[in-house]
Amino acid sequence: MKSPLDSFRLTASALAITLALSPMAMAQQPAPGPANPAPPRAETGQPVTPPETTVVPDAPQTGEIPEAANDNQPLNAPAANVPAGVMPQSFADLVAQVSPAVVNITTSAVVSRPTQQGPAFPEGSPFGDMFRDFGFPGAPPGQQPFGAPTEQRSTALGSGFVVSADGLIVTNNHVIEGADEIEVEFYSGGRLAAKVIGTDENTDIAVLKVEAPNPLPFVAFGDSDDARVGDWVLALGNPLGQGFSATTGIVSAKSRALTGAYDDFIQTDAAINRGNSGGPLFNLKGEVIGVNTAILSPTGGSIGIGFSMASNVVSDVVDQLEEFGETRRGWLGVMIQDLSPEIADSLGRDNETGALVTDVPDGPAQDGGIEPGDVIVRFEGQEVADSRDLTRRVANAPVGEAVTLTVIRDGRERDLDVTLGRREDAEADAAGTDRPGAGAETSPENVLGLSVTPLTPELAQSLDAPESMKGLVIEAVDPASVASERGLNAGDIITEAGQQPVETLRDLSARIDEAKEAGRNSVLLLIRRGGDPRFVALPIDEAAD
Repeated sequence: MKSPLDSFRLTASALAITLALSPMAMAQQPAPGPANPAPPRAETGQPVTPPETTVVPDAPQTGEIPEAANDNQPLNAPAANVPAGVMPQSFADLVAQVSPAVVNITTSAVVSRPTQQGPAFPEGSPFGDMFRDFGFPGAPPGQQPFGAPTEQRSTALGSGFVVSADGLIVTNNHVIEGADEIEVEFYSGGRLAAKVIGTDENTDIAVLKVEAPNPLPFVAFGDSDDARVGDWVLALGNPLGQGFSATTGIVSAKSRALTGAYDDFIQTDAAINRGNSGGPLFNLKGEVIGVNTAILSPTGGSIGIGFSMASNVVSDVVDQLEEFGETRRGWLGVMIQDLSPEIADSLGRDNETGALVTDVPDGPAQDGGIEPGDVIVRFEGQEVADSRDLTRRVANAPVGEAVTLTVIRDGRERDLDVTLGRREDAEADAAGTDRPGAGAETSPENVLGLSVTPLTPELAQSLDAPESMKGLVIEAVDPASVASERGLNAGDIITEAGQQPVETLRDLSARIDEAKEAGRNSVLLLIRRGGDPRFVALPIDEAAD
């Protein structure tokens, strides 16, 4: 399954959105290793040193494997440390306390690369393509500038931290992805081979295990929900392969989403660079509140916009990977979308909170009585902010247990009990959706900026829709209409209006009149495109009189 972070590893126009991927051993080695599968970044030279406070602790390079202290208790900040809201005079005591649990990670794998014997061209150069395709005219076959690919061993570096005395280590999945050898270096200089316990591409988290001769010093997760914007934080890791390094900053923002359904990132201005990936973000109590994962940068170097996956997400993933070697997320079995102001108005709601159900295939939700058009406003008694919030709550809920959902249907609240399935099983074997029956054939008519005609079995077949489906086919969209602005296209199928089925233009007109009588400014349409449903609210003033 493709990682949701893969798309974040691209360069978008002038702004490069760059994951803090593990670097080569030195910045002069730009070729990506197995732990760095992303395309090359716009990174040249050494990044400008940011203004953040930087501390480089003197590691006791004994070469020995460290041993846990205090009866195998997690490392904590000194008791004399200041509260989170007060700037400390120094971070030195905190760094010294937690550093023994932070590790450098070196990965190695055999990769295939073309043999280059001729001139080097910039990436994307048409001359490079020409020489790859045609070589040098007149040159012997064995002396062409780009020979056959050869296998080479490549290494890459990242960071991580120990979370148990028996040697569990947390890092990013992209740090160790594709590696056939993984070595962990401790703050003391000791080294151990590590094996992979489990990985989760959706949150970019991996759990490793080392076999140490004695219990290891480790750190504990804190409650990331307790972190406040403005709180001081400390990032430890191995930036650019320079060894153990510490940077400080504040929590810049919370609940950031990048590309993944389960994203819950803490944004920080503590300097995070390539090689910091997988390292911990500490609060002043010495608790891990995030795993440093990504940066936003026009140059590839730190500009003070870094992202750490929140510890409350990571700790659940780590527990599952440790126990099962894989994740086991809850699955509700609905398709959902956010409420826009127009959709909220069409439903008679005065706010846009909750998640709007667009489809209910076979699964737990259908068994629990959830219907398309329901707005899920509470999950186990807690308010649902939007569709992303619901997705995270469901994913974190235990598989196979009943949960109570509060939905709004026909303007009234209802409590429904649903026994959650497992998302991973559902994704491997997704269930289909039954469709309703066929409509009568007439000529196209215009309404809401749309030219529509009843769906026939012949039209359904041409649109790759079930022949039994009922609805109205959009044949054309007025380019000056709101319908065009909201993305409706010819070939879309309207199956509901005002949360009631429609088969004819008369049905659609009746739903529009009902919305007008209810004092609403828009009517809610359920649109199906390629089998995927979504709700769209269109203003009634574009309706035909």
